[in-house]
Amino acid sequence: MTKRTSAKYKIDRRMGENIWGRPKSPVNKREYGPGQHGQRRKNKLSDFGTQLRAKQKLKGYYGDLTEKQFRKIYGEAERVKGDTGEMLIGLLERRLDAVVYRAKLVPTIFAARQFVNHGHVLVNGKPVNIASYRVAEGDVVEVRQKSKQLAIILEAIQLTEREVPDYLEVDNSKLTVKFVRTPTLGDVPYPVQMEPNLVVEYYAKN
Repeated sequence: MTKRTSAKYKIDRRMGENIWGRPKSPVNKREYGPGQHGQRRKNKLSDFGTQLRAKQKLKGYYGDLTEKQFRKIYGEAERVKGDTGEMLIGLLERRLDAVVYRAKLVPTIFAARQFVNHGHVLVNGKPVNIASYRVAEGDVVEVRQKSKQLAIILEAIQLTEREVPDYLEVDNSKLTVKFVRTPTLGDVPYPVQMEPNLVVEYYAKN
């Protein structure tokens, strides 16, 4: 098991939530943390703790981004006119690995990052192997011809645990995805509640 594969289970256990809605999540069996002290009664979180948890959950959801990566995206969202929390969600959903994951070309966000990094994806007909690449409205993402028969794609398309959101247009026969529009928080099909407003509060104080 790779570090990234095991990470998604650790994140679920740490948050006490099945943040990707995966049927194999350990939280489906028990919500408490690992180890002999995992079942200890948890104290109520402070405001800071609640804000930190919201940030860690959102950061973890997108493939356990590093703090530096996440802080940079937040900084960009902060500079754009409008609701910073909504802008943050929009920027995260425009990441190429997020688009590949949302379109159900791969089963997990971790697999999406690897899929992009290994050169299996084209954007507007040109190869892109940077997971953080930011797609624009109207961009077409597709699986390169040599990669279309990969088992991971065929497996992901059959998954019933996720639906493709309406801000993407997916053609499963051609394995293409059009990024129609930048979503708002309400458009994104998170399996658990995400609270970008608390992330904004966290960074405003730290």
